[in-house]
Amino acid sequence: MTEASWAFGDPYAYAERLRQGFPPVMVTCALNGGVQGRESHPRLPEHPEQLAEAALEAYEAGASIVHVHARDPENRAAPARQAEEFFEVNRLIRERCPDIVINNTTGGGPALTMEDRYRCLMAGPELASLNMGPDMSRFRLPARPAPLEHPHDGQVFDECIPFTYGVIGRLAELMAELGVKPEMEMYQPGQFWVSRDLIERGLLKPPYLHQFVMGYQTSSYPTLDNLHLLVRHLPAGSIFFCAGVGIHQLPMTTASMLMGGHVRVGLEDNLYARRGQKWAGNGEAVERVVRIARELNREVATPAQAREMLGISSTPSTYAELPAGATR
Repeated sequence: MTEASWAFGDPYAYAERLRQGFPPVMVTCALNGGVQGRESHPRLPEHPEQLAEAALEAYEAGASIVHVHARDPENRAAPARQAEEFFEVNRLIRERCPDIVINNTTGGGPALTMEDRYRCLMAGPELASLNMGPDMSRFRLPARPAPLEHPHDGQVFDECIPFTYGVIGRLAELMAELGVKPEMEMYQPGQFWVSRDLIERGLLKPPYLHQFVMGYQTSSYPTLDNLHLLVRHLPAGSIFFCAGVGIHQLPMTTASMLMGGHVRVGLEDNLYARRGQKWAGNGEAVERVVRIARELNREVATPAQAREMLGISSTPSTYAELPAGATR
């Protein structure tokens, strides 16, 4: 168990950690997401070069981890389906950010097949998101007008991505085979049944990395009580991050830092700094959470510190060439 992992729900352990000082806070920047694009925000990255520049902006602002959704070159409004697209993004990010931790998504977007979701793992990420259950949502996507690439009319999504025990287990097996650490995306406390199943099967190694997504449709309501409930249910040997969607980003990430956890910000989760004012870019979102962390007497983790706390290699991944068989 690393120094970043302890009995978060134990008030005596909490008081002792508060006296000693919490570990440095790890900041993840979720650069873009798999659904909305530049029709929603002019600086939401879609091309590999744009993603790499956004990663650099977040890195220089204090992020130690970047969460990446590559886009389909045949339709920049849609998520990538091939390892080659993720590999190119990862390669360009590594060129600009020599030690940042790279986290690829297996969530993608509503239209991907499960085989599509597997392929990002072949691109050599150090972490990868792993949903702990079905992802059900309904929302309106605005029209994507020309001159943006691949314009489309406004759309209503009413979808459920059917993550099952079998699908999740297969993804976890692939991650173990490829040396990728799963970041377990948790939407509500019933999904601890799934994470515990993976632990009992030996598919996860401590520290167990949980990401609590608050304020997403069909997730737990984004309240302090519900975040505390999730933290209390963490298995021994865990660490946790918290992401808040939209207006819930600021209170949920601040609460996570107060509880000894870590944070995720970025344009995937929230386009606005405050009502009526969009972020200038991903870097500005990172700058604010870094500033709050320091006001709360939390140091901000460097990538090297993040690697140690996450229990992953101290040597950053390299991207000289796409591994053979990466499109299987």
